[in-house]
Amino acid sequence: MTTASTQSTQRGRRAHKRAMLWSLAIILVGAMVAPLSGYVYVGLIDDAAAAEMDEEAQARSWKDENQNPRAETWRDARDSTEGITTARGPYVTNNFMQNGGENWRNLRNGPVAGIVPWIMALSLVAIGGFHALHGPNRLEKRSGRKVLRWRTWERGLHWFTAISFIVLAITGLSLLFGRAVLIPLFGDVGFSVWANLSKVLHNFIGPVFTAAVLVMIIAWIRHNIPNKTDLEWFRKGGGMGKQHASAGRMNGGEKVWFWFIVIGGGAVCITGLILDFPGFGQDRGIVQVANLIHATVGMFWIALAFGHIYIGTAGTEGAFEGMATGYVDEEWAREHHDLWLEELKREGRIERPEDGAGSTPPKGSGAPAGSSS
Repeated sequence: MTTASTQSTQRGRRAHKRAMLWSLAIILVGAMVAPLSGYVYVGLIDDAAAAEMDEEAQARSWKDENQNPRAETWRDARDSTEGITTARGPYVTNNFMQNGGENWRNLRNGPVAGIVPWIMALSLVAIGGFHALHGPNRLEKRSGRKVLRWRTWERGLHWFTAISFIVLAITGLSLLFGRAVLIPLFGDVGFSVWANLSKVLHNFIGPVFTAAVLVMIIAWIRHNIPNKTDLEWFRKGGGMGKQHASAGRMNGGEKVWFWFIVIGGGAVCITGLILDFPGFGQDRGIVQVANLIHATVGMFWIALAFGHIYIGTAGTEGAFEGMATGYVDEEWAREHHDLWLEELKREGRIERPEDGAGSTPPKGSGAPAGSSS
């Protein structure tokens, strides 16, 4: 039994050695033969290229003999070749056809309407996922003492801008996606009524919204100058984790939102004015570029606005109270804007509600109840 087992083991080893030798032989032969396949490929490609060149030569010969000379007129028109016209007016040019219109349509109906909207969808998915995993940022406790954060004119400016933004977003997206989304839902007649209303609302509210954004930038730019505290705020995840993140009146996230409004929002507003008031010498090319910028950056603005709205409502307990009433709980101010609260106390500028609710100052604050700036 032992001898049989030994013989079986030896046969297995010999078979294993033969398999290894054959494998090495195949690998060596393959390593030498494989590079030669490149010569075969090149030979086939050369033959195909030669045949293709012969076909192209024959095609050129046929074209030279049979081409209609008038076909060049159409090619010149599509190439925006200039001619001469006796017509006059702000939009009259020497071009028979501006091919940029076709390029604009392909970009608008292609990447702008087909790809960029996914940024808005991803924003909503990210917010939903964050809320499901992390939940709202709740206060540890409430002090019962109120601190004035937003004055009446500031809240009025914010709500006017916010409501205008929502109307412009809805009407703008309706005009952009109406053909693909709304016509199948409402039909041609229903969409035409809504599209006409959307166009009027968008065109008339847009300039007023632009003026409000400009006032908002001027009013709050001094509170949104970046500093080292903002870097530390981002490093600590905005206080969403266990680490406390200090901030002045505006934290790092609010400053990013503000400067996006300055740059991205400014681009949307300027291009909107170009589209809304076309009688200032801008040609069709400028209008087409403005339209693409307006739609693209506008959708990025909407995507970021989703996050801003979430953080200011369901995402952060006590934040909405400030923009609704003007006052925030002192504990909220300490948790989210402690440097700002310390500055108010140090300068004696804490303002309490006029009805006296929550007017008792915290111990050691050094600020009398109801003191005003």
